[in-house]
Amino acid sequence: MKPTLLNSLDQLVDRYEELAALLSDPEVIGNQTKFVAFSQEYSDIEPVVQLVQRRRELISDLGDLEGLLSSNDADIKELAESEILSCKESLLLLESELQIALIPREPEDSKSAFIEIRAGTGGDEAGLFAGDLVRMYLKFAESQGWRTQVISESKAELGGYKEIILKVVGDQVFGRLKFESGAHRVQRIPATESQGRIHTSACTVAVMAEVDPMAQTAIDTKDLRIDTFRASGAGGQHVNKTDSAIRITHLPTGLVVECQEERSQHKNKARALSLLHARIEDAVRKEQQAKVASERKSLVGSGDRSERIRTYNFPQGR
Repeated sequence: MKPTLLNSLDQLVDRYEELAALLSDPEVIGNQTKFVAFSQEYSDIEPVVQLVQRRRELISDLGDLEGLLSSNDADIKELAESEILSCKESLLLLESELQIALIPREPEDSKSAFIEIRAGTGGDEAGLFAGDLVRMYLKFAESQGWRTQVISESKAELGGYKEIILKVVGDQVFGRLKFESGAHRVQRIPATESQGRIHTSACTVAVMAEVDPMAQTAIDTKDLRIDTFRASGAGGQHVNKTDSAIRITHLPTGLVVECQEERSQHKNKARALSLLHARIEDAVRKEQQAKVASERKSLVGSGDRSERIRTYNFPQGR
């Protein structure tokens, strides 16, 4: 690796150790803004520092092994030569991984996210496909150790969903899922098909970064219309007999969000407001992307939510 890069990595390790000390400082602990900022920076650079420390260990091991090459014992010398080759291969792989880890990330990548899944063309089969997508994302989230919450849902008659909104909480959620936004298409024989014909159905997926409460743009309460209504579906007598569900309309943009998953009206309102902030920020981000694309006179894909990003072809197993 180049000396300039190694010097930058050394500075990164120094900063990591400095942050560790700051996070245990009572003055910083008592200052919520500083503590959150330092914690985020610490979390962001920790994976890179771990790779640097592993690299240092490999270089140390390599030095020890090279020292064994002067041994008079032929077996030890042969074993050292084999281990040196293995160690050098591991070092090359690690340095490649380290360079990838140093690629700058978008500020939103580390945030939690909302996933909106809506059935598109295809009737009942589209609703069933939406259900399959929901299960896919839930299983993936579980494999990553992320937590999930259902913000709102509208179930289809034959199973699946007309629409569902999930909140996924964890580290690097938005960065891992943001490219799932777009149209998902499935080609298969539906459970509702009696003649064995292959149908094509589609769903749309939108992934939006959760907005940090401390960084949220203030929304004037005059710009909001808040309606309460009785929740529908399962949830017990209490849910269905009280106006606990919340619908919030942002008048300037026309954005509408609903939440009815909690029995508490206050909790539903808090969740709905969090989703509304995410939608507003996402709309602003999309507008900025569209401007950049227009100036360059070419679309790069990430600014167009309607772009089909994946086809699930069941008959051909791909």
